[in-house]
Order: sequence, then structure tokens, then C-alpha cells
Amino acid sequence: MLSLEAHELAAVESALERFGQQPGPLLVVLHAVQDALGYIPTAGIPRIAEVLHLSRAEVHGVVTFYHYFRTHKPGRHVIQVCRAEACQARGGGALEAHAKARLGVDFHETTADGATTLEAVYCLGSCATGPAVRIDGRLHGAVTPERFDALVAAGEPK
Repeated sequence: MLSLEAHELAAVESALERFGQQPGPLLVVLHAVQDALGYIPTAGIPRIAEVLHLSRAEVHGVVTFYHYFRTHKPGRHVIQVCRAEACQARGGGALEAHAKARLGVDFHETTADGATTLEAVYCLGSCATGPAVRIDGRLHGAVTPERFDALVAAGEPK
């Protein structure tokens, strides 16, 4: 059986206390936990299910259905690459391949040093300037493989 660390339990309980009484609170609770921790701890799913009177499968299904939610702590930097059609039409496929090769990870993985997590997202709302990436919450458009390298290098710890 998985157990929650104290800070994880506190985040789960806080989200449940703040939002658990609202109608249909599951997504709001999950967002609050992820906002607090950066991820939804798998060991927290049973507690969320219990308090919200849902099955563990229902909560797990929602967590795994939405690409936004993570079940593991992300790297210090999070790079999200848009995979929506507009970005794909503007060279997104080549950018994806380059990002994976440059970082040495696939989507939803973190580099061995824990520095960077690479994520696929489906529309960053920057269709006219694709391909787009979001690095640590900051949006960048017209990202070529060369620009990707420059952006990553600029964000690396010195």
C-alpha cells in the first residue's frame, strides 16, 4: 500500500476541506492538489475517493484521462510542447522529435538529473505562431529546433 508524505497529505486534505462540499468537486479538488504539489500523488487517490464518495477507479480515471494532471513530481523545469493540428502543420512534429532527442526523454518523462519534464499538450492557444512551447508557464511561439535549444540553455541552472 502506498503512503502519503506529510506535505502530500496536507495538500490533499486542504483541497478536500476547501472544495469537497461543492457540487461535482472532483476536478476542482484535483486542480487544487496539483497547484499545491505540482502533481496528484497516487497514494492520495483513495482519500479523495473516500471523501467525495466516489470509487478509486472513478478518481483514477479522471486523473489519467486529462493530460494536464501528473501523478509524479515534475522536474524543476516543465516544458510543454503543443501537439495540436495548427502547430503540427507548422513543423511541430520535427520540434517534438528534436525536443525528445535534446532532452533524452519521451513525453511525460523527466531527465535523469531531475531538471526537466517534457509534456505533450493539446493547444496552447498560439495557433498563429506555432509551433508553440510553454516553458515554466511562459509561452513561446515560432519555436524551431534551434530556438528550442536556445530557450532550454537560457533556463538551465548556471
